[in-house]
Amino acid sequence: MTPLRAALRDTQVRTRDLVLPIANGSMALGSAVGLAAVAAWLIARAAEMPSPADIALAAVIVRFFGISRGLFRYLERLASHRTALTGVVALRESLYTRLAGSRVDRVLGLSRGDIVARMGADLDAVGDAVVRALIPVGVAITVSVLAVGIVGSQLPVAGAALAVCLVLAGVVPAVLTWRSARIAADLGIRAHAHVSEATLSALESAPEHRVWGTTGEVLDSLHHANREAEHAQEAAARPAALAAGTQSLFSGLALVAAVGFAVTAMQSGDLSGPSGAIVALTPLAAFEAVGLVPAAVQQWWRSHGAAVRLDALTDDETKPDSQTTPHSHGEPRAASDPQHRPGGDPDTASAGALTLDHVSAAWPEMTPTPPVDVTVAGGGCLGITGRTGAGKTTLLLTIAGALMPAAGGVLWRGEAITPDHTGHAVAMTAEDAHVFGTTVLENLRVARGDATRTEAADALETVGLADWAHEGEQGLDMMLGSGGHTVSGGERRRLLLARVLLHPAPVHLIDEPSEHLDASGIAAFRALIATMRSQGRTVVIVTHDVTLLDLTDQVVNLDR
Repeated sequence: MTPLRAALRDTQVRTRDLVLPIANGSMALGSAVGLAAVAAWLIARAAEMPSPADIALAAVIVRFFGISRGLFRYLERLASHRTALTGVVALRESLYTRLAGSRVDRVLGLSRGDIVARMGADLDAVGDAVVRALIPVGVAITVSVLAVGIVGSQLPVAGAALAVCLVLAGVVPAVLTWRSARIAADLGIRAHAHVSEATLSALESAPEHRVWGTTGEVLDSLHHANREAEHAQEAAARPAALAAGTQSLFSGLALVAAVGFAVTAMQSGDLSGPSGAIVALTPLAAFEAVGLVPAAVQQWWRSHGAAVRLDALTDDETKPDSQTTPHSHGEPRAASDPQHRPGGDPDTASAGALTLDHVSAAWPEMTPTPPVDVTVAGGGCLGITGRTGAGKTTLLLTIAGALMPAAGGVLWRGEAITPDHTGHAVAMTAEDAHVFGTTVLENLRVARGDATRTEAADALETVGLADWAHEGEQGLDMMLGSGGHTVSGGERRRLLLARVLLHPAPVHLIDEPSEHLDASGIAAFRALIATMRSQGRTVVIVTHDVTLLDLTDQVVNLDR
């Protein structure tokens, strides 16, 4: 199954859900065809000077088609967008579920801008496959059959000629567009992702760029990404123009053929004047629906490229087809279930030594850190220090299993730590861990989704945030701004430490825990470490604050 078909399956949009949008769209464009046919008949019949009663009904039908086109277009937009938006919500929920059970290294190497692009624009692009690809093609087929039926009922040979031209006008431009649209779609998806990535970097890190004098480089990167997007747009416009020209050719041929057949039939007496007008003028409106096919092909490939990028966020083990086990009787088992993860049960996994066996850490093409050879007993605490840029955070990621060691290995309870341990047996709180735009309680439940209000309040009490949380009337239901911009640096750090306390992982890695903390905050952190160690949990901290090293049993200095 292709990634796009799999994504469309995850939207839970069924064939029956497309019936109403296609029906409304067909009525909208069908009204245009009917209007052309009835108006042609009315004009030709009126030229024969009949009684007003003979043409009164036709005049009413013309008004009906004129009004119904706009009405059904509105209803089609409502139905199609409701279907697509509902599908995108289901797809987003499915993707978040798979991400929760996926290996962390799938997204670790992506920038925040790239993740935003995939979780935003790419998800919307998959939804556009419904609105701008599937529904237009369904409408084109329905309206084409209707037009051929109208013309064929008056003159079969003209109906057959119109059918041939409609098929050619739909198929030939689609074939011409296919390969070019695929290339243009790939370029467009990447280009827009680069624009999102460069924009987010420029906005979020603007102060740092000013300090380091790199604003010009960031703007150059943004301009380059924008030029890529413009190039992709131009590449997509060329096949669209070619397809439009081809369609004009076939629509012109259909009109010439229809007029020729109508005139011939009228001269031979096989067709009346009003019927001849229907045959001659109906093809003018019949090609409007077919004109949507090339754009639908391009949208299909744009959506395909977006689906491929979304598919790359998760591994095969978290996809629905691979979540069943012989004992599940066909029911999917959540990949994030802690009972089916290495060390996922805190009651049985709390004890155990963490061993760094001559471990060196490095990102690709970077100089590895010095080898680290140390063993931390269960319930122990290891400190890691070193100058800025020495690789402390990189070493933490390696210990967490999110980054493969450059050399050596990391063992827990005698078992090599892999990405399957990350977030379950081994958890990590990064220095810049995200604070979400939701309540205090839900921000704490990021660590453990089933945390009760009492447990959340106790965690806040341990880190010294109880009074802060109850300053307002909402307490745990107080809303926080996205990224933690509505709280101080110290409050944000303590909130992250409360998450650490709630997380059930028996091994927890904390990067720069004392940043922005005052004396009372440092005391709260010390209480936190004491609580975790009393629970038998192993802690590894990275810090520049040497006054915290008395909390540790051993210290690793990456400068040596």
